[in-house]
Amino acid sequence: MPALTAAILAAFAGYAGAWYLGIVEGNFALLLFLATVVTGVYWVAERLYFLPRRRAAADGIATQAEERRTQLAAQGITQVDTPDVGAARQKLLMQPWWLDWTAGLFPVIITVFVLRSFLFEPFKIPSGSMMPTLLVGDLILVNKFTYGLRLPVLNTKITEGTPPARGDVMVFRYPPKPSLDYIKRVVGVPGDEVAYLNKRLTINGQLLSKDPLPDFLDEDTMGYSRQFREVLNGRTHRILNDDRQPAFIPGADDFQFKENCRYSVEGVVCKVPPGHYFMMGDNRDNSLDSRYWGFVPDRNIVGKAFFIWMNFGNLGRVGSFE
Repeated sequence: MPALTAAILAAFAGYAGAWYLGIVEGNFALLLFLATVVTGVYWVAERLYFLPRRRAAADGIATQAEERRTQLAAQGITQVDTPDVGAARQKLLMQPWWLDWTAGLFPVIITVFVLRSFLFEPFKIPSGSMMPTLLVGDLILVNKFTYGLRLPVLNTKITEGTPPARGDVMVFRYPPKPSLDYIKRVVGVPGDEVAYLNKRLTINGQLLSKDPLPDFLDEDTMGYSRQFREVLNGRTHRILNDDRQPAFIPGADDFQFKENCRYSVEGVVCKVPPGHYFMMGDNRDNSLDSRYWGFVPDRNIVGKAFFIWMNFGNLGRVGSFE
């Protein structure tokens, strides 16, 4: 067992190292699931097989010592060297290293697995596409049950939950490459006609309000962007526009249901198909979103982002957001 365990741990370490170096495309959900299964098997084996064997061996040490004392006493020998039975029993009862690194970690790993798979998952914001709502370096929590519970790894929905609504900030699997997680705002739900023309958003023929705010300073680039207050589905959030960027959508990919979209020099108009969502970043002129790669199918949904739990560069960022 020590050799087998060493090989299993080496395989996990090798996979993690290759992922870190970019040699393979990692899948943390799969890695955590496999770690839960492997450590769970060791935990069960420890409880049902290895621990009873160690206890039996420890009890045997005590029994042998008692039998030896009884035999010597029967011969009239009372002054004998008494071995430290307690220390010997303790040594026999200790988990070997290969069980410490498997069965011993199972309670922690399964707790993380359950929390991450069905309740809350942490994410780090990697880009500025959701500025000013979310900044690079924000560490956020994603609610995994609001939109319905899903099986880990497979992402198959097992409960209905509440459908995503316009204005929600949602994490999803990037449709062109589902191994990547993206975060954007839900702008269109199934059946909506979404128009983004001349940098104005219209939903089902209704032009959304866009009230000017003081310019926004991006402290990373030390550049300013025009900032506006937008009301979507009765919920207020801020957006950015860059006057240097054109209104038309350059380089849109081919994607499923692209025939539902009409592109022009003014922008794009799309009819959201059933079971799909139209997503946009709040940093409207610096966001690779549904305007470029299409609609997000329901099966790609990960969860609803709702809370910034840390930003090491700015502790004032901690809190909820719209």
